[in-house]
Formats: sequence, C-alpha cells, structure tokens
Amino acid sequence: MTAAPSTTSPSQTAPSAAGGGRFGSLGPVGLVLAGGISVQFGGALAVTLMPRAGALGVVTLRLLAAAVVLLLVCRPRLRGHSRTDWGTVIVFGITMGAMNGLFYEAVARIPLGPAVTLEVLGPLTLSVLASRRAINALWAGLALAGVFLLGGGGFSDLDATGVAFALGAGAMWAAYIVFSARTGRRFPQADGLALAMAVAALLFLPLGIAEAGTRLLDPTTVALGSAVALLSSVLPYTLELLALRRLPASTFAILMSLEPAIAATAGFLILGQSLTAAQAAAIALVIAASIGAVRTQVGRSKVPPLPAEGQ
Repeated sequence: MTAAPSTTSPSQTAPSAAGGGRFGSLGPVGLVLAGGISVQFGGALAVTLMPRAGALGVVTLRLLAAAVVLLLVCRPRLRGHSRTDWGTVIVFGITMGAMNGLFYEAVARIPLGPAVTLEVLGPLTLSVLASRRAINALWAGLALAGVFLLGGGGFSDLDATGVAFALGAGAMWAAYIVFSARTGRRFPQADGLALAMAVAALLFLPLGIAEAGTRLLDPTTVALGSAVALLSSVLPYTLELLALRRLPASTFAILMSLEPAIAATAGFLILGQSLTAAQAAAIALVIAASIGAVRTQVGRSKVPPLPAEGQ
C-alpha cells in the first residue's frame, strides 16, 4: 500500500526551490519512487510480523506509531473546528482504519503483488467514473482482463477470502480519496491527516488487543511495528510531500500507478513470493489501465492527482 497522503493540494504545496535538502537531491521522480518502495517493503515487513501479532495487531501497531509521530510533528489545533469538520475527519479516520485492516487481512492470505493489484481497482474505478469519457471503457476493459488473468479465470490460485479483503480495501481506498480531499479543505496542512490517523488508531486499538493481547507489548513486536509505521506512513508521506513541490500532478499520479509492480518486487525479495507468467501479465494490464485512466482524467480536467493511500 502506498503512503498516507498529504491532505494539501498541489497549489498549497507550491513549488519550492529548496526541494527538501538531502532528500531533494534525489529529484522529484526519485522521491516518489523511493516513497513507493518504502511503502511496499513496509508492507512486506508487516507480513513477517503477522505471526507475532496477527493482522489486526500489526494494523494497530502501525496506526498507533504513525499517529504518535504525526501528532508530534503536526501539533494539530483542536479548537475552532465545526461539527462538520470533526465529522469529516472522523469518517476519514474510520475509512483509513478500514482500508488498512482489510488490506492487512488480504496480505495475510494472498501474495503482496496480487493484493495491491486488486486494491488498485478501487481508485482506478473512481478515476474512470470521474472522467466520464468513452476511452475509459478501454481502461476498464484492460483492468478487468488483468483481474481475470490474476484469478486464473476464477481466482483458482488465490484464496477467495483474501481476494474479497483486497477488493474491500480497494473500495475503502476510493472512499479514502474522497474524504482525504474533504479533510484537506477543512484543516490546514496535514493537521487533518494527523487527527484522522489518531481516530484510526483508537478505532483499531481494541481489535488489536483482542487478537494479539499482551503480545502487543513485546519489545521486538513494538519495534517491528514502529518500523512498519516508519516505512509505510511517515517516510513515504514526507518524500511525496517534497516531490509534489516540483512534480506535475499527472506525473505523480502515473508514478503511483506503479505500486503493484513495486509490491510484487517486494513480495519476491522479502517474502519469496514468486509470480506466474499470467499473474505478471495481469499486474502489467492493471498498471497500464491505471496509467491510461490517470492520463485521460488529468488531460481533460487538469485535476490534482489522486492521493496515495495510507497502507
């Protein structure tokens, strides 16, 4: 999964000559790719942690650690917000928690590459519907062909429950995008993101305790969970924020479409999860569909890129 997004628009993160010091020396494309690599290798690390704490325990540790870091860094103001503001950020947090929970339940059952590929269908569908152009029938067809190949004509090679969780995570990703934009309009900078992350962490805390119990307090488990939070939220969020200062919206969104390929690579290198030729072709089709849909949407309306999800 990708990083927790900036809830500011590209206009709010106006081009800056500074570019972010040491990180800025990577160049904006390098920053986005580094963020994507960080997210997916963080996801691979999370899979290795699941035997210790379970999927819900890992989600809890990741959200708690990310919330603490973001709250300390952003120091969001709690007063002066309307009921609608708080309602928006609470729904954003619930959506964020559900997206992460469903995705981690998916990767506990199916390989990382196929899980991210299925999850990407959520924002891809949102992008196609937002554009409303005839050519999007082509992108939708490519995506469906990819899903058909990924499932071997019926998902015979993948756990059906894992597939359902991944598709559910994709639906939550689409909802997350909508509420990320709404939160960004109501809260300055990344304040809304920090508050939503805290909501998600509190939501999952009882679920994590129920599944992992005292294992959540094991020092090694806490350290690994914090590493997952750093790799999957804090570091990529920072890198993408720096990249958006100098990178066109369309380029950013297209680079985000490469997440399934990065996830498949991380799954292979860290978890030893190899892909069949059909699964590799399926991932390529979904990536092509995502890139095509993004280019169509940006070329028509010049809208900002869809934000990265908060895996």
